Amino acid sequence: MKFAAAALVLLSIHAAQAGEVQVAVAANFAGPMKVLAADFEKTAGHKVVFATGATGKFYAQLRAGAPFDVFLAADDETPARLDQEGATVPGSRFTYAVGRLVLWSPRPDYVDASGDVLRRNRFAHLAIASPRLAPYG
Repeated sequence: MKFAAAALVLLSIHAAQAGEVQVAVAANFAGPMKVLAADFEKTAGHKVVFATGATGKFYAQLRAGAPFDVFLAADDETPARLDQEGATVPGSRFTYAVGRLVLWSPRPDYVDASGDVLRRNRFAHLAIASPRLAPYG
């Protein structure tokens, strides 16, 4: 995992200065972050404390002075905005993963590759998060 290695490098830079690193991670990356944090703690001997949530909410918290050492956002616009506003370590921003939206159902064979379930209009619920706050829902 290329992005995992890059994230670990970033964590090690911050943790080298302290026994604990505070990470704000977009909810869509919470699962991989648990694995990365466990591996990092084992390897580096430093503790990773992370909060998961919406990228937009983390943006507001960071602008208000939240004490995060690392921000793993669900988009590239939010970190770029923080960069432009002078709220980041210059040169530290990078893309750690590239994602895509998918149409999913817990029912096997309900959703096909072309998304015909949407055209047939035979579904009871469709949910999507606000793209402003959670670009990957």
